[in-house]
Amino acid sequence: MDIVFQWLLLTVAVAAGWFAGRSGRSSERSTTVISDENSVKDRLQFLFTNYSDQAVENFVQSLAVSRDTVSLHLSIGAHFRHKGETDRAIVIHQNLLARPELPSRFSPQVTFELALDYLAAGLLDRAETLFHELMGDREYGRKASTQLVELYQQEKEWDKAAQVTATLVTGVSDAGLSKQLAYITCELADKALREDDRWNAQKLAKEALEHDRSCIRATLIIVSLQRRNGNYRDASQTLLKVFDQNPEFGSEAVDRLMKLEKEHGDIARLGKKLRKLYQTWPSTSLLLGLVESIERSSGRPVAIELLRAELEIRPSVRGLLRLVEMAGYEKGMTTDEGRLVSRIGHLLLVNRPIYRCTSCGFSGQQLHWLCPSCKQWETVRPIQGVEAE
Repeated sequence: MDIVFQWLLLTVAVAAGWFAGRSGRSSERSTTVISDENSVKDRLQFLFTNYSDQAVENFVQSLAVSRDTVSLHLSIGAHFRHKGETDRAIVIHQNLLARPELPSRFSPQVTFELALDYLAAGLLDRAETLFHELMGDREYGRKASTQLVELYQQEKEWDKAAQVTATLVTGVSDAGLSKQLAYITCELADKALREDDRWNAQKLAKEALEHDRSCIRATLIIVSLQRRNGNYRDASQTLLKVFDQNPEFGSEAVDRLMKLEKEHGDIARLGKKLRKLYQTWPSTSLLLGLVESIERSSGRPVAIELLRAELEIRPSVRGLLRLVEMAGYEKGMTTDEGRLVSRIGHLLLVNRPIYRCTSCGFSGQQLHWLCPSCKQWETVRPIQGVEAE
């Protein structure tokens, strides 16, 4: 036998002996050895880094299966999956499941690992089947359901995602899961809205708010419905609720509110409401909306004075550009310096991200309710600061 393979056998034998000794210390510990995967990985690092993958795979094929060696099989399979060699991981876990000597209590864990292999390999239908098989398992049911929801979100199968998430929420108080179900329900409501199924869209949006009262997207869907139905005054009142739900999304409400009033209302009458909101939740968007409202009701000089005073307290590039523009028009001219400031300011803002994920840092100019990077809901928010809100 090749000397390298002999050393490989010796290394794994020592590891197996360590596990057998540890499991023999108490019957209670013997049932939890398989879950100590991080410890197993640490002790197998020498094996992974000093022997070829083919040698490891050959050894796995000949390694006996018992309660003391299952962890070795699983760790080696996970090692291949993490390296991107999903085909080898699949073979190892399939081989393990096919062994009649595999203790039955380990079957759900091996099945779960095989489903993760399929998921990593892009074999989504096979992964889905195995996750469904595990949904009723006491230990791996919730893990499998969570993976199913992520799979359905990836495939935009929102009906299925909603059904599985509802099972996770049942009987459990989890704000994160409730928010996830609310936003998945919003995806269904948005689909109904695009199809002009207004009754179903409203029903689903209200369901989303029942799951999570702070769901901004559900409120904005209701606003869209009110606008389609010609209920412009109701739409304006609903937009103001965004500030109570989450003032970080106030800019989304202000932009829609200003557009709504320009088309169907009176911007000047908004002044009192916008001033009150700005005093509680100051932001650049609110300030610019307030300035426009004051300009309509009291004239440009009053609006300029307000904007100048607020920029002393809360400087912003957008506010400065608006001040330069308004002051130039008020004087009946635009200076070379003013045009230069305006040009540089717009260049600063033109390609700057507007939104950033508070969880992973992903940024861009489009609002994503589901972060494209970390796959979390409502973590992408308007950026705060001198060059933003």
